[in-house]
Amino acid sequence: MLLNDYQEFEKLDPDAMLARIDELPQQCQASLALLRDVSLPTAYSSARHAVILGMGGSAIGGALLQGLVAGACQVPITVVRGYRLPAFVQGEDYLVIGCSYSGNTEETLTAFGQALERGALSVAITTGGKLAARAEKHSAPVLRFDYDSQPRAALGYSFTLLLGLFARLGWIEDRSGEVAEAAEMMRMQQAEIGADTPVAHNVAKALAGELAGRLPVIYGAGFLAAVANRWKTQINENAKQWAFFETLPELNHNAVVGLGIPEAVRDRVTVVMLRSNHDHPRMQVRWDTTGDLLARESVATETFWGRGQSKLAQMLSLIHLGDYVSYYLAMLNEVDPTPVETIAYLKQRLAEAESAS
Repeated sequence: MLLNDYQEFEKLDPDAMLARIDELPQQCQASLALLRDVSLPTAYSSARHAVILGMGGSAIGGALLQGLVAGACQVPITVVRGYRLPAFVQGEDYLVIGCSYSGNTEETLTAFGQALERGALSVAITTGGKLAARAEKHSAPVLRFDYDSQPRAALGYSFTLLLGLFARLGWIEDRSGEVAEAAEMMRMQQAEIGADTPVAHNVAKALAGELAGRLPVIYGAGFLAAVANRWKTQINENAKQWAFFETLPELNHNAVVGLGIPEAVRDRVTVVMLRSNHDHPRMQVRWDTTGDLLARESVATETFWGRGQSKLAQMLSLIHLGDYVSYYLAMLNEVDPTPVETIAYLKQRLAEAESAS
């Protein structure tokens, strides 16, 4: 499919994933308004550790928040992707935040139940389901949003609601001005990479063309490490394509040693480097040197810098770029970006195993 024929996209995109990607700036701004009517018990601000539960598209918001506020939030943040709550979570010193778009994610429900049993303070971020019902039964606040999409396409809500919650608790400064800047940066970028902008002037379409039939490996550092993960999962789920991510400086201690072998893989890899001027000065040296090492092994690379002044704006502008790239890659792969049939199959098998036990 030629990416300039964007009117043809709807044939492969009957559930309008493109519209959901277009709406990310609006999602981010709309989510902050939802917090105004939520009542939070005073004791919640006194919690000394935050634990965010989630899987897949509902977990990435927690990882993004963790990276973004690491240098500003004095309350430790742990992100749990699984069934088991860490043993150290006991009592009201801990605020456990269950994040599940549907409210029915079994791993999150299991860990959230453990938090309630141990007397931890609890909050749910969801559209409803069992998570909302369980939280309400225990008089825990529910940050509820209504947005019809796949969980991964509701990132503007799941991430920004967490950001606003931390500000409401007094753990970080209010970031509403940064959210506004991020939304503006995304809208400006959208004019350049939206579906109606031709390939010749559209870096997202051009990159999708380069990644088609290849193995994308996304590099990120610091607060952009989770953004690299987001790119990877969006390519997996939207484009139905293999992709991986690595983080700096860790990859400088292992991955760079294996760049040349096997040659068949090396020759089919494109490394996408997501950079920021907020990275540590020594990290900038690492980025440049890593690029030299990749070039020495003839590994194809592309580099993109975050837009805007704040870390939040740079984070969200790069996320938005990656979402568009994954969508255009889906069009080139001639696949519907919305359904995730393999995940549905996994859930079916899990349900069958539970019924048989």
